[in-house]
Amino acid sequence: MRIWYILLLSLLLPVTIVGIQPEFVAASPAGIAGVKLWPAKAPGSEQVRLKEQVIERSKQSGIYDRAVTGITEPEIIPVLADPARANGTAVLICPGGAYARVTIDKEGYDIAEWLNKEGISAFILKYRLPGEGHAQQYAVPLQDAQRAMRLIRARAAEWKVDPKRIGVMGFSAGGHLASTLGTRYQDRVYSPVDAADQQSAKPAFMVLLYPVISMEDGVAHAASKQNLLGDNPDTGLIHDFSSDEQVRADTPPTFIVQAHNDGVSTENSIRFYSALKQAEVPAELHIFTKGGHGFGIRGAKGPIAIWPHLCKAWMQEMQFIPAE
Repeated sequence: MRIWYILLLSLLLPVTIVGIQPEFVAASPAGIAGVKLWPAKAPGSEQVRLKEQVIERSKQSGIYDRAVTGITEPEIIPVLADPARANGTAVLICPGGAYARVTIDKEGYDIAEWLNKEGISAFILKYRLPGEGHAQQYAVPLQDAQRAMRLIRARAAEWKVDPKRIGVMGFSAGGHLASTLGTRYQDRVYSPVDAADQQSAKPAFMVLLYPVISMEDGVAHAASKQNLLGDNPDTGLIHDFSSDEQVRADTPPTFIVQAHNDGVSTENSIRFYSALKQAEVPAELHIFTKGGHGFGIRGAKGPIAIWPHLCKAWMQEMQFIPAE
């Protein structure tokens, strides 16, 4: 059945690629209130004084491409599916940006809009950036991701999502953060602050787009590694933050997409997939010939533009969303 589905998509591919471009370029709606992750100062940021900045990089009127820096009050931005379409599944979105910025539109709002069209509620994670003066800089993104997952579960009834079907989705360095959450969800990286921290931080599934995975020299994305771990990290940190080395049998099922001509080595995706396979964790890997890096949805042109359809089919096959 799956083979026939993919063959059908391939026959429709030219139409699909043309249609998908404008449909999922979000205008990044203003006025969506964020939910702060921490009731007081985030751990490790008590002494940090930064001014949050939003840099608009788009040259097209009405189309946003913003990057956020200087984050001291991390939050999740709920973008909930229409109740008439909602299926109870939710995804925590970790935008990329080399751990130097959070690419909030191309890898945040755009993705949330697509997920909403599939009945999936989205929560965009605006996480702290490790190189901006926080104590234990390597820990702060994971602290925020764990806290976000627990907070979504704690408020699942309010947001009408199934706490057993909350996944995580990450792009580039955000893919590293998502894979770190999926492999190190049990690690105690902060002290509990309220009842929400009694919830599990484990994602039900992971979707990784052109992810940074390994911190090993020659494989790691150099800027992401430096921003996360600092200069000259010891071998213990390199091991702890190489997600392929943290895979266990209970790691969540994973869907991975990357392009062969990505500036971030495809060895990252291949290593993670291989580790998942060895641990007998359900996984699916797609490497397309062209696509470069950072394509998200709006920049996905040619055959790689089919990735949202493949991802949807995988989520249906894994029963994270209902079959149509």
